[in-house]
Amino acid sequence: MRGIRVALVLVTVSLMAAGSAVAANYAQETLDRYFRIEFQVSAGSPRPVVSGYIYNMNGGLPADRVRLSIERLDAAGQVIGSSSTWVLGGVPAGNRAYFSAPVEPAASYRVQVLSFDWVGRGT
Repeated sequence: MRGIRVALVLVTVSLMAAGSAVAANYAQETLDRYFRIEFQVSAGSPRPVVSGYIYNMNGGLPADRVRLSIERLDAAGQVIGSSSTWVLGGVPAGNRAYFSAPVEPAASYRVQVLSFDWVGRGT
């Protein structure tokens, strides 16, 4: 039984690492060329909500399993925490998709692509 639990943990860790490695293969400048993110922060109860759109500027391939990093910044622009959210349904080629996530309070926020898969490239 212990061997099965260890195997399940290893598989889970491997899958998590594989999922987050996709965007890591791209430099931020490349990600900025493929995606544009517009967002706003609104007061929510009990926490603020970051919501907006991610645009897929690659007209040929939809992006699926898109995960966004939301960094909380202090008044000096230093990262004081982060969270992530999924873009439900992916981002169609040459189009946009909506996202929304509750966050902890901060002076400002930065939203970036954390991971994604191109649909149609053997994924």
